[in-house]
Amino acid sequence: MINQKKLEMAYKRYSNNFIDGIKFEGVRDKYNVSRKKIEKIVGQNETEKDHILLINLNKIFKYYLSLWKNDVLISGGNNTEGLKNMQKVTFYQCMGHDIYKIKYPEMILGYSFREIVLTLVHFSMYGWEKEENILYNFMIQHFGEHLIDANEENRHIWFLLELYLQYRNKTIMGTNKKLYLTVKNMFKEVEKRCGSIPEDLNIYDEVLERWSTGDLEEIEHLISLMSEYHSGLASEIGQLGEFGDFRYGFYPIEILFLIHVRKQFDLPVPAQIDNFLMNTPEAKLVFGEREPYPKLAPALEMIDQFYRKNYPEYIPNKHGDLFQ
Repeated sequence: MINQKKLEMAYKRYSNNFIDGIKFEGVRDKYNVSRKKIEKIVGQNETEKDHILLINLNKIFKYYLSLWKNDVLISGGNNTEGLKNMQKVTFYQCMGHDIYKIKYPEMILGYSFREIVLTLVHFSMYGWEKEENILYNFMIQHFGEHLIDANEENRHIWFLLELYLQYRNKTIMGTNKKLYLTVKNMFKEVEKRCGSIPEDLNIYDEVLERWSTGDLEEIEHLISLMSEYHSGLASEIGQLGEFGDFRYGFYPIEILFLIHVRKQFDLPVPAQIDNFLMNTPEAKLVFGEREPYPKLAPALEMIDQFYRKNYPEYIPNKHGDLFQ
């Protein structure tokens, strides 16, 4: 049973983190410093220092994270430009690290498995099929290697990935069912790190079995259980663990994606969901059938053009213009 008061207090801490803690103005100032470094390296075509561009993508990501929170969480609006640009940064982080996989094979990654899955899912929700397919191909090419460290502990991330695979009729390691167990077992056989991969997905296992049900009451019940699971963990905001972080703690993307996928198959979805989690500003975000690409992010575009110019093997060179 959810402790409602504890949940509400946790949400207040979640919101205040971007009001009294990580202030937008401070993040913006750091972003502007990074942008000047980027402009200098790109302007002088300093290829010996170009790994610094990849490092500075993290500052760009944090800027757009703060912008998204400021626009939606704090102001209560529905502007998703910041969210889209966050995911665009993750995409280019992947593309950049692919360049350095030989030159710097152990380079610390600027993204996580979680960020890649979340980006892939959002691209599919936005209708950005070209970029989605490029990212999916990058994932399957490097899955289980340094660039895609799949030793992921969060159950909802495995749920999102598996639902995505079933929705798109795609596979990883030859399967789109119980993927996390397949990965865990295969990693064990070749002695790869897999200790964080869960043994079960809790409520998400049941949802994956029944996500395509035509019974509205059944899917309402499953969403209620998902909300309860998410809310219980989000109540521990600030602690280590699933939904305990201030980035996505109260953003119910796994429920939003489930609803999105069901709509694509003309399956019934709840008209409204009456619980605290699903009535926060982030939960109320609505994505169109084909979302417009975000406005050009100058610093990000400079990095992309630099890599296109200096590295023929850079993946985007094979696909022409992107995010347009």
